[in-house]
Amino acid sequence: MHGSSVPIRFAERENPCLRRGNPTQALRPRLVREPMANRQEHTMLTLAAGPLDTSIVDIVVAIVVFAIFFTLLRVLVWPKVIGGLDARYAKIRSEIDAAEKARHEAESAQKKFELKLREAQEEATRTIAEAQATARKVADELRAKNDAELSDMKARALADIQSARESAVRELNEHAVALAATMAGKILRREVGASDQSRLVAESLAELARARN
Repeated sequence: MHGSSVPIRFAERENPCLRRGNPTQALRPRLVREPMANRQEHTMLTLAAGPLDTSIVDIVVAIVVFAIFFTLLRVLVWPKVIGGLDARYAKIRSEIDAAEKARHEAESAQKKFELKLREAQEEATRTIAEAQATARKVADELRAKNDAELSDMKARALADIQSARESAVRELNEHAVALAATMAGKILRREVGASDQSRLVAESLAELARARN
């Protein structure tokens, strides 16, 4: 009743029918419009408050779901992921260490090979130099020996030639002396003795030597 008295008094000022003794007819449309306005205001308040309440609930639910999801990830999934990453890191690190070790071993082997090769080259150079020196020494010795042998052979040959020539001259002189003695003996009607032949040979050789000088 109190809620309708205000609209009625307000309507008396606005509606002349109230002053003419017909308040029911004058109030019917106004009273109908008044609840409709209240319902629209209530609906507007409900609509204004509804989305805010819904968004807060959604945010709280989302936070709870995210917390649960993050907890599950941290408890169940994250250790496996971390373990897999650690295992992969350890594997990669092991492969890198193995590669570094292999590289160092290869470098060390290459240095050793280069050192051995350099030593072999130096040894080969020394061996070649020693072989060349030995060959020159042997050649010099052979040359000197050959020269000495040639000199000896030449000297022996000359001596043999000289001896053969002297022997031939001596034989020739002996034959000549013998022939001359024979002829002289025949001429003198006597034989020349051996001592005479020797003396004649010696004299003939002396004469031949003086003639040759």
